[in-house]
Amino acid sequence: MKNTIKIISLTIYILLQCTWGLLQSFAGLLIFLFNITSSHNLYHGAVRTQWSAKSGLSLGLFIFVPVDCSREISEKLSVHEYGHTLQSLVLGPLYLPVIGLPSFIWFLLYPIIKKKKAISYYDFIIEKWADAWGGIIIYEATTWR
Repeated sequence: MKNTIKIISLTIYILLQCTWGLLQSFAGLLIFLFNITSSHNLYHGAVRTQWSAKSGLSLGLFIFVPVDCSREISEKLSVHEYGHTLQSLVLGPLYLPVIGLPSFIWFLLYPIIKKKKAISYYDFIIEKWADAWGGIIIYEATTWR
């Protein structure tokens, strides 16, 4: 029974990411294809890719984590990026303007902001939300402090 529920949950997750979250999943697929020779695996239904970039990224069904970080950091980033996939499930086509764009702007501005103020990247509300949801579903803390 437990395996049946897990299979149904994963099927619903994938189906929703490929329909309601189509825009971001398609963008994620394109980035996945650019990184096709990288290492990939399934991560709670999402396709996780270890890529050469220094940061994580989540687009619908796809999450990307740096290849050159420790296993502990990679797992924390995976939980966090998985949290973004859950935001995608809730927001669907609104994910890119509501989560993606503000998150990208925050990513660009953060190096400047942290020089002026002692603040964690994960203090931004969108990033906190991803940490919280990823941690709840994966049952792992993602505290970065």
